[in-house]
Amino acid sequence: MAKLKAFKGLRPPKEIVKDLASKPYDVLNSKEAREEAKGNPYSLLHIIKPEIDLPEDVNLYSQEVYDKAKENFEKFKEKGWLKKDDKDHLYIYAQTMWGKTQYGIVGCAHIDDYFNNVIKKHELTRPDKEEDRMKHVRITNANMEPVFFSYPANEKLDNLIKNYADSNEPVYDFTADDGVGHHFWVIEDENLTKKIIDIFDKMPSLYVADGHHRTAAAALVGKEKREANPNHTGDEEYNYFLAVNFPDNQLTIIDYNRVVKDLNGLTEEEFLNNLKENFEIEEIGEKEYKPSKLHEFSMYLNGKWYKLTAKEGTYDDNDPIGVLDVTILTNKVLQPILGIDDLRRSKRIDFVGGIRGLGELKKRVDSGEMKVAFALYPVTMKQLIDIADSGNIMPPKTTWFEPKLRSGLVVHELE
Repeated sequence: MAKLKAFKGLRPPKEIVKDLASKPYDVLNSKEAREEAKGNPYSLLHIIKPEIDLPEDVNLYSQEVYDKAKENFEKFKEKGWLKKDDKDHLYIYAQTMWGKTQYGIVGCAHIDDYFNNVIKKHELTRPDKEEDRMKHVRITNANMEPVFFSYPANEKLDNLIKNYADSNEPVYDFTADDGVGHHFWVIEDENLTKKIIDIFDKMPSLYVADGHHRTAAAALVGKEKREANPNHTGDEEYNYFLAVNFPDNQLTIIDYNRVVKDLNGLTEEEFLNNLKENFEIEEIGEKEYKPSKLHEFSMYLNGKWYKLTAKEGTYDDNDPIGVLDVTILTNKVLQPILGIDDLRRSKRIDFVGGIRGLGELKKRVDSGEMKVAFALYPVTMKQLIDIADSGNIMPPKTTWFEPKLRSGLVVHELE
């Protein structure tokens, strides 16, 4: 059963929270992070993307970068930009986007739940990315950013959270520059905290929605600390890591699209002819076309949009992996036609979150950087949960959740 723990969070003063709260570390590259944090000393990007305070040619994985993260974290605490609560709390974090608000519970998950598969995953992690986040956790001795979990909607729990939020003023309430509203409550009611923890204790599973590398890193560092402590009791903070838990029926997954650098030596005519084996192809023209249902794709090639409809036999609607459009695209196009065998490591393919719109796909092809783009119909939460429950793994870059969590509203220290 899922463990949830209240903790003494490190939080910013209300006056600077909008400036301090930042996008997650993996949503921005270094150049974008520098621009985002320009002229803003409060931005958490100074800690989670510390290379922005070093020369632009710095090796992102050098010790100098991690040392700068620690230095900046200590500075934030010394200046009072992050202050620790005086007692353990759970917190509520709500986000408003596109006229819809989703309510999450912020607390600490247990590292054993990760290793025992109570916390279920749907993506593989890369060892190099795990080690990067592990170094960051080790040197700061903190979970600077929460991971993003989901749980099967529980009416009693969701009503408790919503009623508390409706009856109490949030401690933080702001709209970020991208138009997303962020609302945050500190739960002061100890009885409510106990009720929430008890409900989680009856949940058989939690699901990683976003942040597989952060989850793995947090759990592995906790395990390291446990094994290095001869006086380990099980109550130490390093046994837990920071998570926001949302009900599955409130979440929105949008499309996660693909762009490819070349046609693997084929002419455009040869490429289109190869596609006809497994797809019905309709030329749309210059007008952007977005897939409207499962097993339908849009493709942008040489200034034109195409509608691709997968033929029967290219998918298996009774198989949690075989039903996915990313599986169809991988098995019928990317691997056999375009020769991309390892989506996780190939330099010939890139992935574009649907929040950037179809215009981003067109832009990258028209610029000559890429040759062809594919837009997919979004995966559903049911598909994600079915895959995680079956012990299967989704192909890389399958899900893109919006809105993204803001980092810095609360931090969890491991001591």
